[in-house]
Amino acid sequence: MSRLDTPEIDQSRQWQRLDPRMLLVHPVRELIRFLPAVVGVFLAGTASGNYVWHLVGVGVPIGLGLLRYVTTSFRITAGRIELRRGLLERHVLSTPVDRVRTVDLTASPIHRALGLATVRIGTGASSANEEDRLDLDGLPLDRARELRRELLRVAPPSSADAAPEPPERVVVVLDPTWVRFAPLTSTGLVIAAGTLGVASQAMNTFGGWERLDAGGLVHGAARLSWWTLAPALLVGLLVLVTLLSIGGYVVANWGFVLSHANGAWHLRRGLLTTRETSLDDERMAGVSLCEPLALRLAGGGRVSAIVTGLDRRQQGSALLVPPAPRPVLLRVARDVLGISGPVDAPLVGHGPRARRRRFTRALAPVAAAVLATSLLVLLADLPAWLLVVAAVGIPVALVLAADRAQGLGHALVDGHLVARSGSLNRHRHALATEDVIGWTFRSTWFQRRAALTSLAATTAGGQQAVTLLDVPEPAAVRLAAAAVPGLVDQFTA
Repeated sequence: MSRLDTPEIDQSRQWQRLDPRMLLVHPVRELIRFLPAVVGVFLAGTASGNYVWHLVGVGVPIGLGLLRYVTTSFRITAGRIELRRGLLERHVLSTPVDRVRTVDLTASPIHRALGLATVRIGTGASSANEEDRLDLDGLPLDRARELRRELLRVAPPSSADAAPEPPERVVVVLDPTWVRFAPLTSTGLVIAAGTLGVASQAMNTFGGWERLDAGGLVHGAARLSWWTLAPALLVGLLVLVTLLSIGGYVVANWGFVLSHANGAWHLRRGLLTTRETSLDDERMAGVSLCEPLALRLAGGGRVSAIVTGLDRRQQGSALLVPPAPRPVLLRVARDVLGISGPVDAPLVGHGPRARRRRFTRALAPVAAAVLATSLLVLLADLPAWLLVVAAVGIPVALVLAADRAQGLGHALVDGHLVARSGSLNRHRHALATEDVIGWTFRSTWFQRRAALTSLAATTAGGQQAVTLLDVPEPAAVRLAAAAVPGLVDQFTA
């Protein structure tokens, strides 16, 4: 029985419009989208004394918003989802229901006020064009949740004595103490850079720097020594990044809940804009434990699902746990996989040659930098302290190489291929071997000299491949043959 052979979903062949309350949403969106043009039209109308331009400036975006609603419709028929939009250029999206990988429910503040939600259907199609996304914006919240449940539900057996579906099981809930990991992510730096960029642009546009200079602040700061001003600026920047990181973490993950029900994993989170994501059990190919260096030193990380059919631009939909303590990550990974072996099993090292390559690749650039600095100090008469600064990179490179060597490993356990690598951004992938669709052996000239190869297990989910770096060639062949029997036998002697 197919997913849509159930009476709950309206499979009318007639095209249906979205909720009429979107007539209040689309005009507001278009006004915000064309705000710079609207302001320009208002200024031009005021300067010329022709206030008709004011009506034009507001009327055109509102008209476009109304037109967007009128020209958008959808239907679910014959096991397909179809979305039609556009007036001058008709755009029709159509996909089979069995291609659905994820279903996201997103509600902006205005959507929440009106009781609406946007249903984003992930089908695995790779396109950077927003017009090629299958979004139903918007539907009543209850109807959106019912549609999500039916799109991801596998129909139960038709027997009368079939066991009822178990109730929703909550796996993890956001702990407020997790905000301590927020400053250790890059979110704060990104938000701070954007905020400072916008503030600087605003100062240039409205003459703020000239006003500061007229007030003597710039000249006063210039009279201060660098050693006096730099620490204050550094502390201020750290405080700003920390506050923005915590704020971004709270806004994105407020009310986070991970649960399992009806054969799918459900995630709910968001303060201003709420988001509900559902991942079908049948599409879960494994999990990925990500531990950036700063989070790892603090005992934290994040967990994502490897979902078949999702490309890299859709990986935000596969996040299972935001930055959280490592014990929580391991517990969730075990729960999602249903077994503990791929998460807890010890890994097989890749041998002394692979470890030696970690040190070579880390030290070679630093040695080149030290050599270049030495030549510049001798020939260009540069300050000698530059050589000391360059030499500091040697112990840093040694520590980094040792950490990379320690983190390198793999295992084949409980029907899962486990691969771990990296230092600044360490990953441990656990991929079900039944989802491996091919193998790639790739060796550079330096790897061939060391009899090593990089083995990539190709899959239709996540990053499209799980790669084992610098594996001895015989071990790589044996691993591929054992993981998927018969797939590489025809290429081996």
